Amino acid sequence: MSRISQIDLDDSGLPPPTPEIEQERKVAMFDLLEDNTFVLPQRDGRAVPDGPYRVGLAIRDKRLVFDVNTENAEKAAEFHLSLGPFRQVVKDYFQICESYFEAVKKLPPSQIETIDMARRGIHNEGSRVLQERLEGKAEVDTDTARRLFTLICVLHFGG
Repeated sequence: MSRISQIDLDDSGLPPPTPEIEQERKVAMFDLLEDNTFVLPQRDGRAVPDGPYRVGLAIRDKRLVFDVNTENAEKAAEFHLSLGPFRQVVKDYFQICESYFEAVKKLPPSQIETIDMARRGIHNEGSRVLQERLEGKAEVDTDTARRLFTLICVLHFGG
């Protein structure tokens, strides 16, 4: 059972999200819990507690923190990632999402589709960066990385 069964975001201290950001968050969390792959590799010869896992995501001291526990609340892992590699792609993602949300209100479908393709491209880049940063700490498939990247963006909102 190498998967995430529960995800918690520590968004305390952040301003209330916009309706669009809140919708992105809800969809990402729902999709993540429906289907994901999250494997903790063996490190330093120590056994890895079996999943499924409860994952807490937070930004603390300008670092992205993954707090991973088993369903029995046993600590499975905790890792801290520098936010530096995410900054530009998160900024680009928010800008393109803003354009997309505005486009949906007033542009024809062909133009919306073009913006959405760009949005997906930036989203894919963010998930690739996340997979690289998690290397040796956790293995996630592309869809899981995309959903986790969305949640990281939510944590960046106002941060």
